[in-house]
Amino acid sequence: MTLSLSHGHIYTDDPDASLAFYRDTLGLEVKNEVVNEGFRWITLSTADQPEIAIVLSQPHAGRSQELGDQIAALLAKGELPGLWFRADDLDGAFEKIRAAGTAKILQEPTGQPWGARDAAFRDPAGNMVRVSQA
Repeated sequence: MTLSLSHGHIYTDDPDASLAFYRDTLGLEVKNEVVNEGFRWITLSTADQPEIAIVLSQPHAGRSQELGDQIAALLAKGELPGLWFRADDLDGAFEKIRAAGTAKILQEPTGQPWGARDAAFRDPAGNMVRVSQA
């Protein structure tokens, strides 16, 4: 049996701000956008891994009010799992993200005890995003 990663979800309370961050700042490509019952699902991928989709969706999209409220509360606290990216030029990626001014910088490029060198940010919705040196 062979398994491969297909997609992951990132919640956002502001699809336009998140789209601008992931598309314009990080350089992901929009593959699809669906609007249904007032909510948006935006699918993006990287040029190097087009088969792996990242879906931006709103906490209440396709969910009960109660569950959407719970997800929105976790999102507001920055408690939801985020994404890890690899970059061939971590310092260049960091400077591009810093210059865009749409992410909160949590950690400048730093060598980690486990051997990686990475940087950490919060995207416009508060999700943790880490970028490590490839």
